[in-house]
Amino acid sequence: MTTPRPATELSADEARRLALRAQGFLGAPPRRSGVRDILRHLGAIQLDTISVLARSHELVPYARLGAVGRKTVENAYWKDTHAFEYWSHAACILPIEEWPHFAFRRRAYRNRPHWNHELPDGAYDEVIKQLRDEGPLTATELGGAKKTNDWWDWSGSKVAVERALMYGEVVCVERRGWKRVYDLAERAIPDALLHDELDDTECLRRLVRLAGQSLGVGTRADIADYHRLKGEQVDAVIADSGLVPVTVEGWGKPAWADPAALETPPRGRHRTTLLSPFDSLIWERARTERIFGFTHRLEAYVPKQKRVHGYFAMPVLAGGRLVGRVDPAREGRTLVAKQVTLDGAKAVPAVAQALVEAATWVDCTDVRVDRVDAPDLREPLVKELARVLV
Repeated sequence: MTTPRPATELSADEARRLALRAQGFLGAPPRRSGVRDILRHLGAIQLDTISVLARSHELVPYARLGAVGRKTVENAYWKDTHAFEYWSHAACILPIEEWPHFAFRRRAYRNRPHWNHELPDGAYDEVIKQLRDEGPLTATELGGAKKTNDWWDWSGSKVAVERALMYGEVVCVERRGWKRVYDLAERAIPDALLHDELDDTECLRRLVRLAGQSLGVGTRADIADYHRLKGEQVDAVIADSGLVPVTVEGWGKPAWADPAALETPPRGRHRTTLLSPFDSLIWERARTERIFGFTHRLEAYVPKQKRVHGYFAMPVLAGGRLVGRVDPAREGRTLVAKQVTLDGAKAVPAVAQALVEAATWVDCTDVRVDRVDAPDLREPLVKELARVLV
């Protein structure tokens, strides 16, 4: 692919600010904008099984809007068919209007020759019939999710319903106690959207443009990663996506930006908050290092003795910078900062503010600090927390 010569040169700081605004952290939308606007603005909100303060799909709108009620978050996603769950960056909540643009992925799954699980004879038709007669239903209600206690040992009905979800015949309409609730797409998806008429090129063009808008500015790899596209898929459509080529100081790679984002210089208030490791601002490590000079790795799946920052270390965003990490837990109504990493003494007020706001959100009345990587900063942090908590 021949890349057009960029007409715009951005400094590293300008690119960082574009990214923050595109992700809703600079000039963040007022609270009345709501969770549904955040979902549409981001285009995808990743799901994950880990719940420490809250699950990641709750933490993402909280990081942008503040202490929005957790029931409000769930209702915003699932009530009145405003979203669906599908494979994007990973398992993600997606705006319902994007259903047609994932037709390319549904087709790919239908044409997939090999699967990790064998589909028992008759299981697929039986699941579809059961959902038609009795749905919406969880995998347990369909006959059980697993054959044994082994995590990956799925039952025939679980294999069938997950296959149907990938094909687009079934859709996850909500999460109930973290279990997927399945229904037929013909019932759950509005008639105007329930089609696979768009060809692959149209789907990819739309998702590339959406990724560029959600990122503000990104490299080919950044844009591909947002909805887990292949690099060659991005190459095939980016020239017609509406994104414009730019150069960014220090990036060393071609980049593309949302032209609307370039028209108005980013300004406004910054959010100070804890971030889920699965937040789209930071979910891609190479981009996070390039933009913020901050190396972050989720250590939940790292053996305990090898962890550096903790099980679910949450980066702290303040003033448009990543200024530290907190590995949180809850003990009754106390939020426990099991391990805190600070980018010097200047980060103390921001980390204290982020901890207190998070504590209030999850109905904790106290904050306890167990360990600070720089021991001389533990006392200043504890004092600042006491001041803010009053």
